[in-house]
Amino acid sequence: MSNARDIIVKPIITEKSIALQNQNVYVFEVLRSANKINIKQAIEEIFKVKVESVNTVNVHPKKKRVGKYIGTTKAFKKAYVELKDGHSIQILKDK
Repeated sequence: MSNARDIIVKPIITEKSIALQNQNVYVFEVLRSANKINIKQAIEEIFKVKVESVNTVNVHPKKKRVGKYIGTTKAFKKAYVELKDGHSIQILKDK
């Protein structure tokens, strides 16, 4: 397909994704055309970890309004990546 760094767009940092890290699950925004196998290979190559499973969600655009202007948010694909025991990814920098 393409480069591993092209498949993984960015990590998603929310309260829910931070809570899931305690269960060894990490959330990433990925390329919309990427499948679970591509995502697994990209995570293993970039972060040097072993992936247990990958679940994906297509996030549909939502209508937003600012004053009289109406627009939409972008559509993207989200991947929930569960790592094998003993592996972890450092996403946030410790203060």
